[in-house]
Amino acid sequence: MRVEIWSDIACPWCYVGKARFEKALRDFPHRDDVEVVHRSFELDPGRAKDDIQPVITMLTKKYGMSAAQAEAGEDNLGAQAAAEGLDYRTRGRDHGSTFDMHRLLHFAKEQGRQDQLLDGLYRANFAEERSVFNDDERLVELAVAAGLDAQAVRTVLADPDAYAAEVRADEREAAQLGANGVPFFVLDRKYGVSGAQPAEVFARALAQAYGERPALRIVDGDADACGPDGCAVPQH
Repeated sequence: MRVEIWSDIACPWCYVGKARFEKALRDFPHRDDVEVVHRSFELDPGRAKDDIQPVITMLTKKYGMSAAQAEAGEDNLGAQAAAEGLDYRTRGRDHGSTFDMHRLLHFAKEQGRQDQLLDGLYRANFAEERSVFNDDERLVELAVAAGLDAQAVRTVLADPDAYAAEVRADEREAAQLGANGVPFFVLDRKYGVSGAQPAEVFARALAQAYGERPALRIVDGDADACGPDGCAVPQH
């Protein structure tokens, strides 16, 4: 069974939602049969790489809230993250373009290190002091920590077209599926779960999607074959 997760590194609910989903997956009896694929979704598509501002400032401008309201929201998110065992800096974080990070995540997928890089990017953005925005060497450090080759990462970052089509394809597909926010979880292309739901909701969705997979239908099963006791010997 495949679970696809559309998310953005700048999205705090994606950070929390990933932890909640993984909690449900750890307890899922068929977890070894589940393939998880992370898909790209930018909250600020087209944002210039050097357009960086404090999160509180971004929230007040984008949503028309007061600084006090924005700070209260960050405090609530910090508490939600802490409940999942996640560190979260409620003050002093930056907001900027995540396009290069998504490009690197597609590269990391090819190397089998996508989940490791995503965790590192989330942790760096939400829990660590140094900004992840408009700092290629910071991204190189995080990618190397996730098990990727430094020079290969620099090559990807230096080419703005590298994996750009893959990012845009993910975003078009999200729109086609009706996802207008993240995190957005799609289970076997049958069920969609929107938002950072409690682990119990993810657990029910996993069980339902897994239970509804079609049984394998055997066609003409009488032909010669090999099995645990050896191979059939031709009689003629």
